[in-house]
Amino acid sequence: MQVLKFGGTSVANAANISKVIDIATAAAQQETTIVVVSALGGITDALIEAGRLAATGQEDYKERLRHIESRHMEAARELVPVVSQSSVLSLVKKHCNELESICDGVFLLRELSVRTLDRVMSFGELLSSQIVAASLKGRQVAHQWQDSRQLIRTNSQHGFAAVDFAATNQLINDFVAGQPEALYLVPGFIAADEQGITTTLGRGGSDYTAAIFAGALGASRLEIWTDVSGMMTADPRLVPHARPIPRISYQEAMELSHFGPRCSTRPPFSR
Repeated sequence: MQVLKFGGTSVANAANISKVIDIATAAAQQETTIVVVSALGGITDALIEAGRLAATGQEDYKERLRHIESRHMEAARELVPVVSQSSVLSLVKKHCNELESICDGVFLLRELSVRTLDRVMSFGELLSSQIVAASLKGRQVAHQWQDSRQLIRTNSQHGFAAVDFAATNQLINDFVAGQPEALYLVPGFIAADEQGITTTLGRGGSDYTAAIFAGALGASRLEIWTDVSGMMTADPRLVPHARPIPRISYQEAMELSHFGPRCSTRPPFSR
């Protein structure tokens, strides 16, 4: 058993998602694999912005929602064969309509609770993972998509929920044992409390999702895939000549983690 996690830049567009699918398919041929995917790059920020604009009575939230829908529709059209597109496009539209209804409510009430924000943010991972699943299906790659909210149980501390590991480990193991497959696909970042209400694991929570699955299943390997080749001397998006750091102590890495360095545990796609 191995767990592979792909972040937002890894699923930022159709070209990158195609690479993710190639990597996941090859991995599953070697060993049972669980793939965890984040929202498309930039979508979580766009969702938060839409919610906050709605809460302050600014109708610009509708433009943000149109942008979010357009990104996902475009990705679906590029990744899924035409003959199979109708179902995935309908699914994307359904999710986007639900998201819009929630934001309309926020706009009317002028209130965005942490519970509602968790629900708003959850659409990013749900949409990206289901588009990846539709693309796998279009390529006739056997797999099992599963909503992480049905497997990861948390308390009700919205925004940064604490995991109930006893319940979660049992749910994950029962799911894998009951539906044996070479490749599983799950959305990162999201979970649910005992009442089934959507919670999130905090920003960057998709890495945590992957670790939760790896720990529950005693995985032999957990790989975090991203677009850089290690810890960098600077953010390569801002500093063109940023370089990988060849050696770093755990203490230095811990200190850097508080400042959000660009890093990866695997080589980039262009390896």
